[in-house]
This record gives sequence, structure tokens and C-alpha cells, in this order.
Amino acid sequence: MESKIILALDVGLKRIGVAKCINGIPLCLEPILRKNRNQAANAVRALVLESQASVLVVGIPFLDHAKAKDSVATMQRRIKHFVGLLELESQMEIVFLDESFSSKEALDRLSDKKMRKKAHSKGGILDSLAALVILERYLMRQK
Repeated sequence: MESKIILALDVGLKRIGVAKCINGIPLCLEPILRKNRNQAANAVRALVLESQASVLVVGIPFLDHAKAKDSVATMQRRIKHFVGLLELESQMEIVFLDESFSSKEALDRLSDKKMRKKAHSKGGILDSLAALVILERYLMRQK
């Protein structure tokens, strides 16, 4: 069976969480800090090309959880626009997957108080953990 390399993104306004699956093993990667849209798109595109990923899973809000409905639609539009900026090969499979509660789930997995505090830091650890949750959800759907 051919093993696919899968990347998952948790796209935020300040950081992009990144996770990668190699040979069925999901891993967190360093988050990408966003200076602006184009810089972030270039960094993600480079990562996709470098890793030779064949599937890109992108977390996107599907449900309205204590947010105004237009903010969910706005986030969906922003994320889809960002993915469009990546200018990926047409054979690249792009999957949009519900990211609801992925950050909360990632934080809940951290039992150590120091790790929970560190995850909330500006470094973006929580963003990549959320990307890992999104990736794991995708992998579960594939079984």
C-alpha cells in the first residue's frame, strides 16, 4: 500500500498550526507565524512542496458556536481565500474539515499545567496541536 504524506493546517490570523502524517503516524510541526497573507502562503507552499504532501487537510469552521453567523462565514471565506493563495498543483487533494473545538480538545489533552500555559504562549504550540487534532479526525474518517 502506497503511503501518502498528509499535511493538516489550523489557519489563524496570527499563526498557522501545522501537523503532518507520515506512514500513518501523525506528528506536530512548528507553527508558521503570520506576518502577512503572502508570507504565510509562501511558507505553507514551501512546506507542501518540501514534504511532497499529496493531501492537504485544512480546518475550517462549519458550525456557529457562540459566534455571530457572519463571523463563521467570514472565517470560511478567509481560509478558502488563503488556500487559493497557495497556488498548489491541481493534483493536490485539498480537504476542508470541521475544526470545531480542535483547540479546546488539544488543550484538554495537556494535563501538565506548565504545558497548558506554554501552549497558550505566542509560539503557537496550541495551533499545531489543534492541527494535529484536525489531522487525526481526517485519519479516523479514512478508516
